[in-house]
Amino acid sequence: MQLFVLQRWVALLAVAVVAVTGSVGAEDRGPHWAFQPVGRHVVPDVPGPTAIDRFVRDRLSARRLAPSEAAPETVQVRRVTLDLTGLLPTAESVAEYVSDRRPDRWEHLVDRLLASPQFGERWGRHWLDLARYADSSGYEADTPRQIWPYRDWVIDAWNADMPFEQFVTEQLAGDLLPGAGVSQKIATGFQCNVIYDPGVRYEAIVDQVQTVGSVFLGLTLGCAQCHTHKTDPVSHEEFYRLYAFFNETVMERFPLPGFDPGYRDGLVVAKDKKADRPSGPATLVLKSAPQPTHIFEQGDPSQPGPKVATGFPAFLPAGDVLRPAAAPSRIDLAGWILSDDNPLTDRVTVNRVWQRLFGRGLVETENDFGMQTPCPLHLELLDYLALKFRRHNRRFKPLIRLIVRSATYRQSSRVRADLSAVDAENRLLGRQRRLRLEAEVIRDITLQAGGILSTKMKGPSVFPDQTAGVLDARATAAKWTPSSGEDRWRRGMYTWHWRLTPHPLKPLFDAPEGVTSCTRRDRSNVPVQALALLNDSSFYTAARGLGGWSWKRGESNPKCVDALFFRCLGRTPSQVERTVLLDLLADQRRTLISDVRACRAILGIDAAADGDRLADRAAWVLVARAVLNLDEFFTRE
Repeated sequence: MQLFVLQRWVALLAVAVVAVTGSVGAEDRGPHWAFQPVGRHVVPDVPGPTAIDRFVRDRLSARRLAPSEAAPETVQVRRVTLDLTGLLPTAESVAEYVSDRRPDRWEHLVDRLLASPQFGERWGRHWLDLARYADSSGYEADTPRQIWPYRDWVIDAWNADMPFEQFVTEQLAGDLLPGAGVSQKIATGFQCNVIYDPGVRYEAIVDQVQTVGSVFLGLTLGCAQCHTHKTDPVSHEEFYRLYAFFNETVMERFPLPGFDPGYRDGLVVAKDKKADRPSGPATLVLKSAPQPTHIFEQGDPSQPGPKVATGFPAFLPAGDVLRPAAAPSRIDLAGWILSDDNPLTDRVTVNRVWQRLFGRGLVETENDFGMQTPCPLHLELLDYLALKFRRHNRRFKPLIRLIVRSATYRQSSRVRADLSAVDAENRLLGRQRRLRLEAEVIRDITLQAGGILSTKMKGPSVFPDQTAGVLDARATAAKWTPSSGEDRWRRGMYTWHWRLTPHPLKPLFDAPEGVTSCTRRDRSNVPVQALALLNDSSFYTAARGLGGWSWKRGESNPKCVDALFFRCLGRTPSQVERTVLLDLLADQRRTLISDVRACRAILGIDAAADGDRLADRAAWVLVARAVLNLDEFFTRE
């Protein structure tokens, strides 16, 4: 407690210095933990299979607590498969793992998942949240844009385990790299995802600076737009030096080579028909366009102040990034962000990976590592992971592998009275957390369980079924023409995303709007979610598929119930659960056997068929519907 009070006192003193002087130089900065070099800490000498476990167990033992036991094997397989691919494990893969007696079977499973193409889709979706990806420009007009090639570039980068230096540099300055090709130009779509209206261009640039701050540095740089930051050592002038990096760019339409020029992006919109504007597949990219940058007095573009050049906040070292006799470029900006002398980027990045796997970061304010953020409980573990990230050439797959191989990750999520009494928020990491899955994943695994999920990857965004009327009353008229064939059942990350009028399932389950960078999704719990899971057409179609799959097995009802349950939840039902489902099946069959019309409505068919068979098939659909709506189904244990 005394150490915490001292740290807060020092932080407040630093704030006072900022208020008096207007900025804090590198020589004057206070000892805020996040601004100090990443430390090399001794791994605690306590029992534990990995260094991660020893750091965690050292904290637990100080409170006379023990870690939780390992989760059941089937839960572990379902957890890691959902975390790494966003899909359910197949019944065969779960059974194979449970029967495998090799001591390194977990490592083999993890490596297989990391090598899966679906890994890039899952973790690419996380990055698209940060990049505020969407298929429209935002604001009231919310006009369509083609930028899906950037989304595909992200998927490929994650699957290739692209080093973070390359990943960041190409997104910030790919167009400036020597010999820049199509891929490097597409990568600059990271900053073209910004909401944009040419009448308020400066707002887009402010957002680009804010995005750099929150995504790479964990700083609220936007607070310095109108005045020197009130808490962090970033001056008003330094904000506009960062602003200058993106003020000297424009977004341009970049035609994609190698595509059929007669291609159409399924979107029906009566616009973008100017004769001087080329048609066909394209994407938005950044292009250099040098122009002067002025400080906006009080953040008002109508009050231009002194002219400034590109530059970095003084409180973080620039190292050898700065080139003599030249203002730094966006390549230099990437180099400054990625410098080993900059302690923020690696901490922020590994903290976000931890958050994806545990539901909460080691630093809970994942987008703010500034002066108001107290030193985290697990700073030593955070720095250990940051150094490991550096040693592996800043590649994500080794970092994720390191974390998911730990006993801490594989713990049970069961709530324990002794832990709750001391650590109700689970900050000591004495157990795993139950996490409701994200909007896209809920739909994906439902379609997967129903046997209708398409595995097609990448390409233009698609238009699955959605409720009529969503696009009514838009300032810019648009039609939603449902995709046909397998495009109707693509993964949720490929669904066309209007910022103003997104697909209703997305905001309902807390998907970001794509207006600003989303560093952590909320997880709400409202009654309308249950109604959507029961009645949305895609979920109902999946229930039909799952029910039909069960009915066609031709086995005894108990065996079919077990197979359906295992397919969805990765485990065998208890006797009580089995009995409940068998009773539901029998009750529904008795009700439906004399109501052919109801059977046809449930099955979505018009043709005449034998009443008994219709009742059996329809009853299985309703059993499938019940299992697909279990809390356990759309929760990662």
